[in-house]
Amino acid sequence: MPATVNTRAFAPFEWMLARRYLRARRKEGFISVIAGFSFAGIMLGVATLIIVMAVMNGFRNELFDKILGFNGHIWVHKIGEPFEDYADAVKRVSAVPGVKVALPLIEGQAMVQSTAQSLGGFVRGITEDGIKALPLVADNVRFGTLDGFDSQEGVAIGMRMANALRVNLGDGITLIAPRGAQTPFGTTPRIKRYPVTAIFELGMSEYDKTMIFMPLPEAQRYFSRPGQVDVLEVMIERPDRVLEIMGPMQRAAGDGLHLTDWRKRNETFFTVLEVERNVMFIILSLIVLVAALNIISGLMMLVKDKGRDIAILRTMGATKGAIMRVFLITGASIGVVGTLAGLVLGIVFCSRIDEMRQLLQRLTGTTLMDPTVYYLTRLPADIDAHETGAIVLMALVLSVLATLYPSWRASRLDPVEALRYE
Repeated sequence: MPATVNTRAFAPFEWMLARRYLRARRKEGFISVIAGFSFAGIMLGVATLIIVMAVMNGFRNELFDKILGFNGHIWVHKIGEPFEDYADAVKRVSAVPGVKVALPLIEGQAMVQSTAQSLGGFVRGITEDGIKALPLVADNVRFGTLDGFDSQEGVAIGMRMANALRVNLGDGITLIAPRGAQTPFGTTPRIKRYPVTAIFELGMSEYDKTMIFMPLPEAQRYFSRPGQVDVLEVMIERPDRVLEIMGPMQRAAGDGLHLTDWRKRNETFFTVLEVERNVMFIILSLIVLVAALNIISGLMMLVKDKGRDIAILRTMGATKGAIMRVFLITGASIGVVGTLAGLVLGIVFCSRIDEMRQLLQRLTGTTLMDPTVYYLTRLPADIDAHETGAIVLMALVLSVLATLYPSWRASRLDPVEALRYE
């Protein structure tokens, strides 16, 4: 047997052999089929993982933006007595660095009636400057206007509420509050009719169907709270750094005022989303792992089938390392190309995901994403570059690791044993 010749790692002949093994001949078609399934598994696994994580990120970001863009970031309450000095509190809180706006609000529940239907609604008394400071509302007014909101006794309602009540701009709706005037016979409900001066659409069905905005002075009269408010809602520039501003704001607000941030109000909701996101990542990663195991089985069959070729290469001077690298390139090529194909497929699918949903709805005749269930009117997908990079890296690492054992077995093959019965 001629002496082995040390060649540099990943020499051209190693890549040539790997390409020839990937292009199996007709009698080796079964091995080619296994390689094809491994490629498809890696590609679909990576694409599925990218798509699902992008959709979950999209849901989280959409809900985050809508909930915080509508409800504020910090709530300031008066403890033990009516909140009548809210104007001074607004000035003190607004002076804290990082605060965008502080909104005095009256909040209350009411029954909403029209000639067609009755619904439960949530009334928010707010100033014109305050409602215009909410881009989620001010930028999504579909009919009417918010100009002169303080001077008119009209209300702004959501698109879904308007459709349910079958009212248009200028039509009247009746609000019925359970707590009204005190009489010798007890408390009577307060009933008043208001014209609809604006109709908005936030894209979140829960808000569009229940929320009613009323001018603050009128809300104070309607709920019998003259000269007072229920709460101050504070918008800050960096909601993700709310804990940094809570201390200075508490000192500025003074004693008697209690502060609550959005994390405490929505802690359970966002915790559930985060746990679900992590669990889905782990479960879907198993798809990539199964595809990597297919690479192992395919390579093991290829090594067994190419035993004679390996023996001849060894007798011609190929080193064990060269043989190992040939099969390492063969298996890793399936994983690398499959991962890159899955990356492209996932990105393309995410960029057209809502069109895909609408196409499937037309083909199946069903509603794949009911806004009354999922709260959103469209299917969001936000691809996070770091997360996608981690998915691609995980798939590449698994693909390379899957080739190590079969490649090692190929390099350990004894040429004498392989050629004994040839």
